[in-house]
Amino acid sequence: MKTPPLILASASPRRADLLRQLGVEFQIAPSGVREVEAEPLSAGETARINAYRKARAAATKHPDALVLGVDTVVALGGALFGKPGTLREAEHILLTLGGKTHRVVTGVCLLHLRAHRHRIFFEETAVTFRPLTPQHVRRYHARVNPLDKAGAYGIQEHAEMLVEAISGSFSNVIGLPLERLAAELPAFGLRLPRAGRHQD
Repeated sequence: MKTPPLILASASPRRADLLRQLGVEFQIAPSGVREVEAEPLSAGETARINAYRKARAAATKHPDALVLGVDTVVALGGALFGKPGTLREAEHILLTLGGKTHRVVTGVCLLHLRAHRHRIFFEETAVTFRPLTPQHVRRYHARVNPLDKAGAYGIQEHAEMLVEAISGSFSNVIGLPLERLAAELPAFGLRLPRAGRHQD
């Protein structure tokens, strides 16, 4: 099987940094697709639909490439939290998550349009927050920009201020489940160098 070029359909520098850890070559071509947040959908359904829409939009421009579309949402019960629009909204999200365990769900779509092949899945990680006050949240947001992050926080930035425990993939919380992705890529002809295989 001829190895197709890999394209990351995301402008997230964090996802690009994670993908480099696998030791694969790739190009970045953000899809520009607006994310869907429909209330009847579960977190897994929302993340998978958005990941597919992003991958599909990029794949129409690069049909010979293997396109990687990704979407991350934060879920608490039936409520879903994407990227906040304002600092006030970001503060409200963190206060809502404070003292509770939420789920970080990342949907992934691998799409090779020319070969009519795709794979869509999602990974889920449980994150428990410390009890938070408005003062805690404001101190955190003074150090970290929450507006480009699902759930208004970044696990890789001053997480000790918020997080009590994590159960599951750490890279998934950042925005790309490397362990699962590394297991899926070889089916599309991408061989991962041993040094690039992610170990948790």
